Amino acid sequence: MAAAGGYRHLALALSTLAATGSTTVHMGVPLLIPALVDSGLPLATAGLIGAMPAAGIVLTLIAWGWFVDRFGERAAMSLGLAATAAATAAAAAVAGSGTAALAGALLLAGCGAASVNSASGRVVSGWYPPARRGTAMGVRQMAQPLGAALSAAALPALAAAHGIGGALAAAAGLCALLAAACLVGIVDPPRPAAGSAGHAAARANPYRGSGARVPYLVRIHLSSAMLSWPQSMMGSMFLVWLLARGFSGAAAAAVVISAQLAGAASRALMGLISDRVRSRLRPYRAVAAATLGLAAAAAALDAAGAGAAAAAVLGLLAVSAVSPNGLALTAVAEYCGPLWSGRGMGAQNTFQNVVYAATPPLAGLVVAAAGFPALFALTAAFPAAALLISPRSDERGRATLR
Repeated sequence: MAAAGGYRHLALALSTLAATGSTTVHMGVPLLIPALVDSGLPLATAGLIGAMPAAGIVLTLIAWGWFVDRFGERAAMSLGLAATAAATAAAAAVAGSGTAALAGALLLAGCGAASVNSASGRVVSGWYPPARRGTAMGVRQMAQPLGAALSAAALPALAAAHGIGGALAAAAGLCALLAAACLVGIVDPPRPAAGSAGHAAARANPYRGSGARVPYLVRIHLSSAMLSWPQSMMGSMFLVWLLARGFSGAAAAAVVISAQLAGAASRALMGLISDRVRSRLRPYRAVAAATLGLAAAAAALDAAGAGAAAAAVLGLLAVSAVSPNGLALTAVAEYCGPLWSGRGMGAQNTFQNVVYAATPPLAGLVVAAAGFPALFALTAAFPAAALLISPRSDERGRATLR
């Protein structure tokens, strides 16, 4: 099966579904915060519980990257999703009996979900040739916004009908099903044979020996972390802004969901463009520049009271903010090579998730102190920093993928 040309499409489908499933835990649990508040918890406590899966992901991304490089993608994805399912099921069981137990179980669920970030990306980058890899990785990166949209549509409704435990049990069941699918269907991409010249080259640490003061990979990690602020800010504040500007709840939700779906499509489109222009970083920098311009325009329009125009610009900003993830991840995988890409992707996602997790509370403080125009103006500074930090052109690693 692995030798057949069509297998790569199955690998892409399984990887995307696995990432979508894990997203229903780490991005779905925060959507249960209103239900947690309704159950009697203070908002601060409910918010802390909602952040637990994301905290678990940050803690274990690099460790799972090492696991992928050492034991392979199939083992990481099936084991990690099974652990996610078990921990989420445990959270469902204790949902009504204690906040400490619930928080601990959700932290462990996030620790398991981190496995998919590195492993599923490595499956895709390993099976697809360079000329089609950007498109494939863009499709894989659609999983997060699709998972967020699925979670928004399903989990609050399940919590209303069956309680918080029922919503978590559904997420656990999905992860368990996908763990079995990965165990059966995932085949590890080929690696250089031990003892070969290719294996010796691939073992070299890609973070060393570049001759630059700041290594190429670190510059990609740092610039991607900067671009995580606009993405997280829009994810946490776009709905709040719409409601504050007089949009109805239904209209605001429709705008946000539409932006999420458009953002998912934009990731695949940017990957296709990167294949056509034979560069990951040129489109990446173009998107960063567009994000800068849109954030600055949103700040000016909102300050001027141009609500309709500001809403349109913010909708575009919500799309551009999520567009570059697949481009950066592909660049990291291609530079790291087959024996380091797990750790490279783990480091990439760690840098991003640290900023992503810190953004909502900081953004809330900025809005409370100075208003939304100030937040959008501040947001423009992050893609500006990303443009200064990121490499201007792609570098070829010493051990490229196939």
